[in-house]
Amino acid sequence: MKRLLTFGVVVVLLGWLLFKASVWWLADQRLAEARKAIESVGVIQRGAIGSGIEGRLLLTAASYQDFRLAQPIDIGRMAFDAGSPLNLLTVLVDPDRLPAVWSLRAENVELALEATMFRNWVTASGETNPALFAPVCGPDHRQQLGSGDLVRMGVNGIVGEAQIRQHPDRLYLELTTASTGSLEVEWPGARVDIMNRDQPVQGADAPMTVTIRDGGLMRRVAAYCARESLVTTAEWTSLVMDAFRKALNARGYEASAQLLALYRQWLTEGGELTLVLEPGQPVYGVPVQGVGEENIPDLTVSYNGQLVPDVYLKQVEAPEPMVAEQSLQPVVPEGADNPVVGWYPAELAEAGRWVGHNVRITLSNDNVVEGRLASVGEQSLEVARIVGGGEIAYPMVIRAIDTFEVWRRGQAR
Repeated sequence: MKRLLTFGVVVVLLGWLLFKASVWWLADQRLAEARKAIESVGVIQRGAIGSGIEGRLLLTAASYQDFRLAQPIDIGRMAFDAGSPLNLLTVLVDPDRLPAVWSLRAENVELALEATMFRNWVTASGETNPALFAPVCGPDHRQQLGSGDLVRMGVNGIVGEAQIRQHPDRLYLELTTASTGSLEVEWPGARVDIMNRDQPVQGADAPMTVTIRDGGLMRRVAAYCARESLVTTAEWTSLVMDAFRKALNARGYEASAQLLALYRQWLTEGGELTLVLEPGQPVYGVPVQGVGEENIPDLTVSYNGQLVPDVYLKQVEAPEPMVAEQSLQPVVPEGADNPVVGWYPAELAEAGRWVGHNVRITLSNDNVVEGRLASVGEQSLEVARIVGGGEIAYPMVIRAIDTFEVWRRGQAR
């Protein structure tokens, strides 16, 4: 009996060690394949691999560096739960055979922010239409809210956790952050196909429900951007709303009065916003009223738990793109109380404090460069300029700079 018990213990121990070794080796192989598959767009650092007998695969101290971003996404702990050891081994052998129920949870996810988060070649390839959701945030009213503004507001990074839960009849996604709100998505009928890079979500036969909570961020953004734009919060809101209307018109749409009112409320107060969208449809399933149509179903939207009616778009003729000559010059808000907003000389040694501001640089060859100061190093600095709907950062050697000026408020000269 003792021998039989000892033999049983040895078998269980060997089986446990074999399971752990198999999971480690298979996970290492699959992650190596994933690294090779995305080597043109990013790099995966898998960290340490672990597993649990309940059918869980663990990665600790992992990270992903997307070539489009200036900073990596660090993941303290990631857990994939397949539901059973057999399901886990099956998925690792053949990733196409995901079980009907599984979950993926990432904890201590962190993305550090800096003044310029996107690489030059990414911003240079942006679309020519103006952005729909890009609040004005500077004395030049073409300047939009960016990561540098968030850093100056005290948001030095995005920290939180993410999870994906696959059910037989629906897909659930959640992203929760410490200071920048949360996002939830409930998608009936959808299933993840990790082997299909072109269409990773399959079988979605119903609209998705998206819930956005700002976590108090929008009030901070409104106050900060109004101050940076040298206007009151009400005037800043009007500027953003005007830009929103123009961006919609450029795409051939016009917002209903209730949609405009909802967007204005969200800009200044934030809160919880729930929408029912259809990603496969034009404009994500937002109803569009054609010319001559009267009755049209509105979008299902609720704000802070209250249903908002009459949210839809109207179809209009898109205007011809025009760029006024005056738009090439810095804009000073009309009626500003401070009459001394303009270009002021600054010390190159203190250039780092002006990152994110509009600057004007005169080089030793008499060339003048204007734009947003993107970064400052020991030997050079970068100035970003709007080109073709995006931004391109131009590096300049500091020793070749004759004068350095900042667009700001200052004392009368």
